[in-house]
Amino acid sequence: MAVKVRIPTPLQRLTQGKEEVEGVSGTIMNLVADLDKRFPGIAERISDGGKIRRFVNIYVNEEDIRFLKAEDTTVKDGDEVSIVPAIAGGSKQ
Repeated sequence: MAVKVRIPTPLQRLTQGKEEVEGVSGTIMNLVADLDKRFPGIAERISDGGKIRRFVNIYVNEEDIRFLKAEDTTVKDGDEVSIVPAIAGGSKQ
């Protein structure tokens, strides 16, 4: 069993349209590096300089990594990771 990674719609073009992919155990940044090997370009869209971009939220088993160990959060086989881009905008009413 591997780590299940949920891919947001804007990044699915990099994963050949897949909504879910499998990743490796280790830290969040190990997982990002592994995903980038298989899906080039994904790392630069969610991380910069070894840190997760501020407009990207990552959840491990529904827990925000910012409240765990951030990029040093460990994931293991069977965990579910969700990558969620922050959404902004709207209109004044």
